[in-house]
Order: sequence, then C-alpha cells, then structure tokens
Amino acid sequence: MAMKNVVGVVLGGGKGTRLYPLTRHRSKPAVPLFGKYRLIDVPLSNCINSGINRMYVLTQFNSVSLHRHIRTTYWFDPFDKGFVEILAAQQTLEGEQWYEGTADAVRKNLRYLDQPEIEYVLILSGDQLYRMDFNDMLRTHREHDADITIAGLPVDRDAARSFGIMRLDESGRVRGFVEKPQTDEQLDAVRTDPDWMAQRGVPVHGRDCIASMGIYLFGGTCCWTSCGGQTIRTSARRSFRRRSTRITCSCICSTGTGRTSVRSGRSTRRI
Repeated sequence: MAMKNVVGVVLGGGKGTRLYPLTRHRSKPAVPLFGKYRLIDVPLSNCINSGINRMYVLTQFNSVSLHRHIRTTYWFDPFDKGFVEILAAQQTLEGEQWYEGTADAVRKNLRYLDQPEIEYVLILSGDQLYRMDFNDMLRTHREHDADITIAGLPVDRDAARSFGIMRLDESGRVRGFVEKPQTDEQLDAVRTDPDWMAQRGVPVHGRDCIASMGIYLFGGTCCWTSCGGQTIRTSARRSFRRRSTRITCSCICSTGTGRTSVRSGRSTRRI
C-alpha cells in the first residue's frame, strides 16, 4: 500500500521521571538502547519499514542529545524527498508558550501538516518498544472509512489499571474511554468480549480489555476537526465541522489476521 501521502509525527517525550537518572541530561526517547540505538529509533524504524519516509519529531525537554542523534543518524537521498525533521517548541507570533501536552504540541504545528500532499497523519510516541507494520493500520482505516484509527493492545484487568482503556461496539468503533480504571465498575464498563476479539484473529489469553497504545491515524474523510475555535481543513482542502467523528480501533496481536486487527510479531511496552 502506497504510503507517500502519510506523514509521521513522533512525540519527543517529557521529563521521563521513571527512568531517572538515565534521563537526567536527556529526554526519554534519547535513552540508549542496545548499544548505539536510542528509544526514538523504534518508532522511526517502524515508519521507514512501513514505507513512511517523512517524519517530524516534536521536542521540548532536555532535547540536545536527541537532536544530535537524529541529525547524525537519518539521511535520505535527494530523490525520494524523505526526511526526519525536528520541530522544537518555539515562540511564534501566534503564541509564546511551551507545549502544554500531546494535543497542544500537535496543534501548535498544524501548519506543517496541512499540506496538499499530506492526506494521513500518524501520531506516535517516542518512548515505546514495539514492531508494527503501519500499512495494516492504514488498510483498516480505509476499510472502515474512519476519521481516526487508534492502535489497541489487549490487556488483562490487572494491567488495564495502568492504561487508557477503550470501549468498543460490535463494529469496532470506539464508543468510550476510561483513563486508568481502578474499580471493578469502571473495568466492567470498558470490557471487550473476548469472543469478539477471537473472531477477529486477536489472541485472547484471558485478556478482556483493549488499551490505547497512543498511536493515532488521522485522515481520509477528515483529518482535523474544529480546534481552538478554528476549523482545520482536510488534506483535500475542504473545510468541515462534524458532530460525530468515526473513531475505530485496530488491535495489535502476535499472530492471526482480521478485518480490525493489525498484525505484529512483538507486543508493545511503554518504557
């Protein structure tokens, strides 16, 4: 599947207190991994191996080490127009504040994403370990005519207390979300029938919740909705406002295929 109209946006991470003191002088995505690699290389490698060769990395905190690694590692020939470009927090005529979270970091850089040749925007975290073919996620996105597709990972109830859990309907559309549910009532509200997952090729293994991986695909029918009182245009250069956004879930699994599953050989873990 052609990925020339897809751009990747990798979030450069914050303080990374759970990895301190490794993050004393660097952001979490810049922490060394397997010798010469860094955590940021995982999502960037997944993009490149999926055919996505245009990527932005949004940075803010302790970013010198991360900038140096990206500058010396990622080089593309001048013919395929590929790049890994850093979008550091900056003062502009529109505002002088730092990034105030994930959504705000993307919002402050919409002008780089609202380009004629960009139809799909893939939002990724810079501090996860996983292997994924984003072609499968894009295929699911198109098949369901979705506005947003979220990658999900089946987890058991104990692990669900540490993740954002999605509630799906029979079609795989996201109907609800609970951030780190702690009570049995909250967990029951976002439980996904294991038989439903099994029918779609997702190995269950006693898991009945689907956690958001923090991987989002926007685009197709619409790319951005109203943001800050301003209508964001689609890649087709059309303005829109919607009351209902079609959000679907793609489940990453170790084996098997399915209309709403994304195949992968490895599970995912946040560092």
